[in-house]
Amino acid sequence: MPTAPEPGHPSPMVGLTTEQALALRQIHGPNALATQEARPLWRSALEVAREPMFLLLMACLVLYFLIGDWQEGLALMVSVMAVMGITLVQERRTERALDALKDLASPRALVIRDGQRQRIDAQALVPGDLMVLLEGDRVPADGVLVQANNLQTDESLLTGESLPVDKQATHRPAPWTMTPPGDDSASCVFSGALVVQGQGFAQVLATGAHSEIGRIGGALSLIETGRTPLQEATRHMVRRVAVGVLVLGVVVLLVMGLTRGDWVQAMLAAIAWSMALLPEEFPVVLTIFLALGAWRMSRRHVLTRRMPALETLGAATVLCVDKTGTLTENRMRVARLALAGALDQEWTLDDSGQWPAQFGALVDLALLASRREPFDPMEVAIHAVKPAGSPHEAWTLAREYPLSPELLAVSRVWCTPDADHQLIATKGAPEAIASLCHLPPDEVQALLAHVQRMAGQGLRVLGVARGRTPLGSLAELVHDFDFEFMGLIALADPVRAEVPQAMAQCRQAGIRIIMITGDYPATACSIARQAGIGSADGTLGCLTGAEVAQMDDALLREKVQTTHVFARATPQLKLRIVRALQGHGEVVAMTGDGVNDAPALRAADIGIAMGGRGTDVAREAADLVVTDDRFSSIVESIRLGRRIYANLTKASGYIVAVHIPIAGLAMWPVLMGGPLMLLPIHVAFLELMIDPACSIAFEAEPEEARAMREPPRRGPTSLFGASGIWPWVFQGLLLLAAVLLVHGWAHQQTDDVAQVRALSFGTLVLGNMALILSRRAGGQANLAMWAVIAGTGLVLTLILTWPLLRGLFSLAWPSPQAAAVCAVVGALLWPALMLVRYLGSGGRTVDPRQATPAPGP
Repeated sequence: MPTAPEPGHPSPMVGLTTEQALALRQIHGPNALATQEARPLWRSALEVAREPMFLLLMACLVLYFLIGDWQEGLALMVSVMAVMGITLVQERRTERALDALKDLASPRALVIRDGQRQRIDAQALVPGDLMVLLEGDRVPADGVLVQANNLQTDESLLTGESLPVDKQATHRPAPWTMTPPGDDSASCVFSGALVVQGQGFAQVLATGAHSEIGRIGGALSLIETGRTPLQEATRHMVRRVAVGVLVLGVVVLLVMGLTRGDWVQAMLAAIAWSMALLPEEFPVVLTIFLALGAWRMSRRHVLTRRMPALETLGAATVLCVDKTGTLTENRMRVARLALAGALDQEWTLDDSGQWPAQFGALVDLALLASRREPFDPMEVAIHAVKPAGSPHEAWTLAREYPLSPELLAVSRVWCTPDADHQLIATKGAPEAIASLCHLPPDEVQALLAHVQRMAGQGLRVLGVARGRTPLGSLAELVHDFDFEFMGLIALADPVRAEVPQAMAQCRQAGIRIIMITGDYPATACSIARQAGIGSADGTLGCLTGAEVAQMDDALLREKVQTTHVFARATPQLKLRIVRALQGHGEVVAMTGDGVNDAPALRAADIGIAMGGRGTDVAREAADLVVTDDRFSSIVESIRLGRRIYANLTKASGYIVAVHIPIAGLAMWPVLMGGPLMLLPIHVAFLELMIDPACSIAFEAEPEEARAMREPPRRGPTSLFGASGIWPWVFQGLLLLAAVLLVHGWAHQQTDDVAQVRALSFGTLVLGNMALILSRRAGGQANLAMWAVIAGTGLVLTLILTWPLLRGLFSLAWPSPQAAAVCAVVGALLWPALMLVRYLGSGGRTVDPRQATPAPGP
């Protein structure tokens, strides 16, 4: 069994130093299980070689070599290698983006190093580290508990038993050893187990492959990299189209071979036409857009754990958010103090945190009712006003009565030196404190009215009580003690500065915001108004958890349409809210951070976990993880999701539009007679232009100005956007008409096939460039798109001017007049294509100057 190392004999509650941890990392290695090796380059190349487009290129290459046309064969071979190179580079780029996401998504561990709490990557844990275990965390390594407080863990991942296991601190002296999960392991915690209750400190004994889960061979994946439903549907569509295209290619081969007798030309025509029609770019575009979209989101502090969330994000119609930490700063501070019997004589604390002496007992009891090393933001705020030289350091905690659904209060029993009794310090919801103190009804009414006034000002109010009990055994229930009401402590958590503007953006985008909080209705409504939540006329519908509990599902579905705030809500309520909203056809995004939030996060169309304060369970259940807990980051992710979807539709439509003129020009001689205009090498060159345009240039497009000014899209996800495929088809037909117009004019001017082909091919390339520009959002420069266009123009110029390339492409240098006609037609195509876009978008103006720059990284 693993035993604890001796890294310089650290103090049990101080942990290792940074130097000790680095030294132990060299000995024991990272705290990670064996992962799947990266796919080798040859396997990626083999998968590319199995694609229909690549097989067509190879068939053409073999045909050229068989007929002895070595120049054409070598030129096509270069094109084949370039196509494979571009595909492999794109795949590697995608894999690097996903690897970066996995690094971001790796588990985090809270440890004590150099005497300070630090949040580190779980892979950096080493034997001897002191882990801090909190409710909702996954245990990152095997260890032994040196301190535990009401700690329970779920070890079902290891044992299969679903019941939580009670844990307690070890009483044995070091060195310690690990005991396998079971009855004798009460002081051991295991990697992969879930802390379902309490807190504790554990010293790491085993990491990585030496842990219990490492020996079993379990592996946990934090990011799903499988294909999304949209990817799968597209892949099946492409394969079905490929089969149809190949069948038609055989028909073209037979018809042209039998009617003309030139089977070599017939084979070249069939291959070129099949290549022109085959939309093999769709799977590549989807893979790259989703992977790079997730990478872009990570730069906005939003981690994508499930790729389908990117397909859904831009369609969100309702966003359900927490108050604390999301809308507010999650930086509680004590704002006011009020003593029992004189509640109206409040003391308001300034930034110095000073308070008069008469409030000393109230503050002392609040401190004693809090943990000495607090994690809860309210307890941290109470500790911040602790006076210097506190006399309670020598006091001993006898027992804690934790918060429960039945009693929203925490009681801690203290043994004081040289005293004949034990002191009980209690804090919690004012109504719970009033119940413990058995206050008369009139005093309870006055107390709650005062609390309601404070809550209406956005304050979180806690009641404080004091009790005494004789030394000896303690009662099982807190209600068995006698308490004295001491007063109120009011805390404030200000709204984040950026929230009102983000709320305004949501309203513009047609997204309704619902706030769900455990606070009082008055506090919740006050914060909601400050944040800008509510209907356009300023009304703010509010329901409490108790009111919702009495509603059936039908009534709740009706009420959620006019409710903006759910107060005094439990995590279980979130699931009912999600179901009720989805019952109305809403696309629901839900935020959460607790263990009990996991069902709602899974049920929501988009589950969003708060990465900073959230539990591992919530992060595992969510589709997105907000790493900085800011509401504005969620809004930016919706903005980026809309941009990703809009650019995906542009790339998909472009693929359809650009294949129409290519296929038409390849098929024209077959239908009308005459020599072939597009040979396989020409189609291969066009593919070299199409692939970067649709997968790189369009992916880098900035968002359009109206991205956050339109309501979310409704209905099933389409690859071609709200306007459908027909505007793209019309653009493709317009481009085909322009190419055939130049082709017909050139035939009248010259009998030189090479010149006619050069003009037709040049017009097609220029028209392709105009097609790309016609779908630009404008505004912010898209350097990737201009690089693709400039590179294409440069290569076209080289092909036409360099005799060697001109010969390989079977082209001739056109006359100045013919070149001018080609250039004018290419230039006129841009406004014509823009007009088709305008008409296809329902008459909405397309003003490049109104495009909104994408937010900075």
